[in-house]
Amino acid sequence: MLPLKLREIAAAIGAETKTDLPDIEITDICTDSRDVKPGSLFVALCGIKFDGHTFVKTAIEKGAAFAVVQKEGDYGTDNLLFVKTTRQAFLDIAGLYRSKFSPVVIAVTGSVGKTTTREMIAAVVKSKYKTLKTENNLNNEVGVPKTMLELDPSVEAMVLEFGMVQLGEIEELTVPAKPDIAVITCIGTSHIENLGSRENIKKAKFEIIKGLKKGGTLILNKDNDMLRNICLHEYNVVYYAVEDKTADITAENIVEHEDFTEFDIVSGGKSFRAQIPCIGAHNVLNALAGFGAGVAAGVEPCKAALALADFRATGMRQRVRKCRGVTVIEDCYNANPDSVKAAMLTLGSYKIQPEAKKIAVLGDMLELGTVAESAHLAAGKEAADAADILLCCGELGKLIARGAMGAGMKNVRHFDSKDDLAKELRSVARSGDVIWLKASRGMRFEDIAEAFYEE
Repeated sequence: MLPLKLREIAAAIGAETKTDLPDIEITDICTDSRDVKPGSLFVALCGIKFDGHTFVKTAIEKGAAFAVVQKEGDYGTDNLLFVKTTRQAFLDIAGLYRSKFSPVVIAVTGSVGKTTTREMIAAVVKSKYKTLKTENNLNNEVGVPKTMLELDPSVEAMVLEFGMVQLGEIEELTVPAKPDIAVITCIGTSHIENLGSRENIKKAKFEIIKGLKKGGTLILNKDNDMLRNICLHEYNVVYYAVEDKTADITAENIVEHEDFTEFDIVSGGKSFRAQIPCIGAHNVLNALAGFGAGVAAGVEPCKAALALADFRATGMRQRVRKCRGVTVIEDCYNANPDSVKAAMLTLGSYKIQPEAKKIAVLGDMLELGTVAESAHLAAGKEAADAADILLCCGELGKLIARGAMGAGMKNVRHFDSKDDLAKELRSVARSGDVIWLKASRGMRFEDIAEAFYEE
């Protein structure tokens, strides 16, 4: 990172001190004492299972110039910046640093598809600009500021993903980021246990505009029932959709192949042929958002459409693998009612040989609160419509199995352990079959996939 004046940082975070601040520059911001080097500023973040204040003395001994703390302690130094919360201080430092640069900033959030959309946006903007983006799942109050602190004068575009579990968290991220373009993929039911209703989820997602520059572009999914009628005169609202052909950006002539999809993007009265290395209408929808964000950032529409082919999925998001002639779709990163529905619709449309089978492997969707029972029963019905065989695991997985059987599906089994499910999967799967694994992150369904791959 480029150096920041210590006094400038102290002013930005509203710090109190016990000593006069020297006129020095900070060359690195650290939240992990193992990364400290001479000239660093150590920020003692606090979490449920950790407290950075425990490592302040170590950080100072390793050469940290100062430390940001929110409580008194025996730190062996007075080189301390006292703040109300180190969490907010870290965000404020990142905001100060971000203000030194002028890249095109694109922020994306939503209940489903935000990481895939982030990667598609990045693929498009990289076709024109040197691009910095959120990596992996670093989409929270630690990951987002860390990404912003990687800015340098050569970066021309920055793509940030904002996650949240409570109201107020996206506002904390968007205010220092100051996006020029914001994307909301959908309002679903993720984290409804914490937020209580889809209306509150919508309120939380729309916090993204608190940092969006006036006159900036807000890109919304018109196929989503809670996003299709938004009126915000101070922003340039652009709609994308697969189903609703009145949107500004739509898709036509969608053709799915085994592991890629071709389609036409229709925008501004013109058509642009595109291809993405994945399947499913939900991924076409994500691609339209990526196209729209790229065009808003200044990428030529024809180049934006072509650049979507460079998208690559991250982690365990619809990763396709082959094993003994069986196609295994590892969609194990996370699950909620919207993403399970999209997965089952895609499985249902998956092209296989007449004698082959479609096997859905589903588990618990977590953090659904009062809608958990109805959501899991619905997932079972969706699996019954899509698959020939349904294998379930987890306590809530029993409801999925019940929902499928209630919809008339015969070949349904629930297992108390992932090992037993994997054994059954190895027994029933044959060359030509396709298996789709889907459950919340806490279920670790990749264990089932790895057990299936074993010889």
